[in-house]
Amino acid sequence: MTITEIRNKDYEPLRNLFLNERQRTFSWLDPSEFQLDDFEKHIQGETVLVALENDIPIGFISIWMPNNFIHHLYIDQEHQGKNIGTELLKAAIKKTKFPVTLKCLEQNSKAVDFYKRKGFVEKEKGNSEHGTYILFELLENIH
Repeated sequence: MTITEIRNKDYEPLRNLFLNERQRTFSWLDPSEFQLDDFEKHIQGETVLVALENDIPIGFISIWMPNNFIHHLYIDQEHQGKNIGTELLKAAIKKTKFPVTLKCLEQNSKAVDFYKRKGFVEKEKGNSEHGTYILFELLENIH
């Protein structure tokens, strides 16, 4: 697996990955809320790093650099549990400054557990249109 900045040819496969994984992850929401063209809207102005296997995108992380804010981290379901998310986080952290923050819906327990294992600390909770979210902060390199 390699990690690189997003390339033009990565957009199409990542559009599909983003749509499929959000529909799968946020199963309690109406799947019609998610659209194929959401990918470009959500990553606009962000730094995007892509995990590739045999030159095929299998995951990505996007960072809003002005705030060191991780906006998205998605791994194709077939490739989850293989340390890809951890490697994408490490690569993103190399490009940012501490503290690094992110928001995660509380109902997304798999992601909440992942970020806690990596050393992110819960700073506060808030409400969104999709439920309660947790604001996480990382002050040092991940575990």
